[in-house]
Amino acid sequence: MSEIFRLEDVTFSHPGTSRKVLNKMNLTIEDGSRNAVLGMNGAGKTTLFYTLTGVYRPQEGTVYNHGEPVDYTRAGLQKLRSDVAVILQNPDEQIFSSIVEEDVAFGPLNLGLDGDEVESRVAKALRDVRMTEYARRPLQQLSGGQRKRIAIAGALAMNPKIMIMDEPTAGLDPQASMEVMELAEKLHLQGVTVLISTHDIDIIYKWADTSNIICDGRIEYCGSAEGFYSDPETVYRCGLLTPSIFNMNRDICTIDGLDVSPYPCNCCEFTAKFGNPKRSGRLVCVPAEEETAQSRYEEVMKDLNGVQTGVYGSDVRFALKENDIDFRFDAMDMCFTDAVRGKDSVLFYDSIYTPTIKEQAEKLSKFGFDVDMEVI
Repeated sequence: MSEIFRLEDVTFSHPGTSRKVLNKMNLTIEDGSRNAVLGMNGAGKTTLFYTLTGVYRPQEGTVYNHGEPVDYTRAGLQKLRSDVAVILQNPDEQIFSSIVEEDVAFGPLNLGLDGDEVESRVAKALRDVRMTEYARRPLQQLSGGQRKRIAIAGALAMNPKIMIMDEPTAGLDPQASMEVMELAEKLHLQGVTVLISTHDIDIIYKWADTSNIICDGRIEYCGSAEGFYSDPETVYRCGLLTPSIFNMNRDICTIDGLDVSPYPCNCCEFTAKFGNPKRSGRLVCVPAEEETAQSRYEEVMKDLNGVQTGVYGSDVRFALKENDIDFRFDAMDMCFTDAVRGKDSVLFYDSIYTPTIKEQAEKLSKFGFDVDMEVI
């Protein structure tokens, strides 16, 4: 991978204060990577994001984008921000219009796109965040969580190369939080570099490849999550807690005298490691597009009547909203867990997630479990 951002000894203080919010920070973000940015309140996470987008210019050090120092002229910043979309913690800070669809269209219109393209992007983004029916609704009539979804839709409509999400699941219900993480994974599969700051340790532990831990304006740790959470003293000093599955894996391994590695990150991996599975259930994987999902469902299920089903991805979920589905959220983990438990299931998913499905099967093999998986 090539680097997309690099910070060298970056220091930033707000005007009129002496406190260094960023204190000689050094950080590299790889192109196309999945990044967690973690730290206690006030550690500098949001300031880092504003620095990456050129809103804040550091007093010391250099911010590089694609190997070149960030150009803080108007033209330079416009070029940088055309590639970067940001979802702020407070959605009201990035709402510009009074009507939902107008707000989502604001960014694409500023890119100079034609009306048909803007309309298409707005419709897709609103559907991805389950807000289509609110398209003509005044934003002031929406709840905080609904406005957060509109902010996410506005960022998605930009088709960015870099997506920065500052507490994207804060204020959202559990189902919407799952959808946000599906969207983050979809963006990653499209080649987008994704940075997520969150206090939801469990949900990010399942997803991120790299954990960037900020403490007192510096990068305390950068690497695999397990490397950081294995040091309780540093975790405590950084104001964080260890993920639930990490704790359970450590405790069971300590009691039974087992090796903590490999580390399970979700339910199916945990079950594969500790459930003493005898055989794999059959997992039928059905990639589909929105237009073909219904016909694929009818074709597959006529021979698999009574088998549990799941959907993963906004397109297939939308297309099969009227069908009898057992797992509508977190379905990939649930269906793989069924396979580990020896039960058969069918997983319908947006075709773009095919590499993610294969990656999960490969991860299970590290726990000595081979899934009886058929892609049709």
